[in-house]
Amino acid sequence: MPASEKKLGLWTSTSLVVGNMIGAGVFLLPAAMASFGSIGLLGWVFSAIGSFFLAKVFSNMSKLLPHATGGPYAFTRNGLGDFAGFLVAWGYFLATSCANAAITISLISALSTFFPVLGTSSLAAVTAGLCAIWLLTYINTLGVVTSGKLQLITTILKVLPLLLVALGGLFFLQAKNFLPFNSSGKTVYGAISATAAMTMFSFVGIEAATVPAGSVENPEKTVPRATLLGLLIATLVYILGSVSVMGIIPSVQLQHSLTPYADAAVVIYGSNARYWISAGVAIAAFGALNGWTLMQGQMPFATAQDKLFPAVFSRQNKKGVPYVGVLLNSVMVSCFIYMNYNKGMVEQFRFLLLLSLLCMLIPYLLSAASYLIIRAKSNIKDGWLSAILLGIIAFGYALWNIAGSGKEAVYYGFLLLMASVPFYVWVAYKKNSGQ
Repeated sequence: MPASEKKLGLWTSTSLVVGNMIGAGVFLLPAAMASFGSIGLLGWVFSAIGSFFLAKVFSNMSKLLPHATGGPYAFTRNGLGDFAGFLVAWGYFLATSCANAAITISLISALSTFFPVLGTSSLAAVTAGLCAIWLLTYINTLGVVTSGKLQLITTILKVLPLLLVALGGLFFLQAKNFLPFNSSGKTVYGAISATAAMTMFSFVGIEAATVPAGSVENPEKTVPRATLLGLLIATLVYILGSVSVMGIIPSVQLQHSLTPYADAAVVIYGSNARYWISAGVAIAAFGALNGWTLMQGQMPFATAQDKLFPAVFSRQNKKGVPYVGVLLNSVMVSCFIYMNYNKGMVEQFRFLLLLSLLCMLIPYLLSAASYLIIRAKSNIKDGWLSAILLGIIAFGYALWNIAGSGKEAVYYGFLLLMASVPFYVWVAYKKNSGQ
């Protein structure tokens, strides 16, 4: 097989970005934001603009370091050194494991529409979740191209129902449903800030194409294009979908909807549409779980190659897959799934999800901070004014996101990151001693 056929191309890389960004949660956001009024649409716009600057930073750095596998980890390590890079890798791995558990729970919830037993039996729900996790674990050990093809298929299948509602709904809009513009009781700025904080997590995953850069064909061209193209596709789906749902369903009704996209689809296409929207939610969760599982092998692999993680994470199977990180991730996700369906451990699982919020945002902040440093190391002479503005805006947006995650997430997330310091000291000692 030619080398180019063993790597991810533009569309599979783009599907990795879109697929990781668009999870099952987006199907519920219109209902969560309904109490704010149509001003919530500005929250989407604000998040999209901020995410563009972060995406631009990732795109530019993938040109400066085209073969740097690990994305945010590689960028941070090259800019700020080993310790900062280690913190990013550690936090990202733990956060993604928690996120994968949440995605699996969303998948089970969506499947309960077709298999009601999943909503009434904890044993059935856990069994279904474990089957999904380990099926995708197996698929991801078959090679990056195999998991990339699955990602492309699931991305198309998940975006299709969203687009059908987003575009079809434009013909059913009622202007009165967009009023009042701001029903939150907050100032315009306060309402936009609140809704932007709610939507910002829908843009987590913009870095997805940068993480497996070593497995991407012509990464200096493909990764930047995939990153920006993926952001554009996701943004259009998010905003058009929200406009259609909010314009079809009155806000008073929308606030109490458990299936806003399905409710809108019923108005547009009839009662049977509820089932293919539920299928879309399940596919969205399945595709996102596949994409993030792929990430869980690539970042520990890059970190281990730099001798900042145990060497076992750098092992590859016959297909060239760094399987140890994938397997460990799946074990952790399986444990988290059990915690969620064990009544005595539900709160602990929710606490872990809270911690994961900060750990997903720290890589963005440190990557933005590294941008100008890496640019200076590359001896680039021109374009510094625009680069400085880009770096400052991206850093400021990431910092604002961290502040918006709440005091509790920041406090305990910081403690979680600091808990890794003894481990880093041990790894650094072994590295410096040549062991």
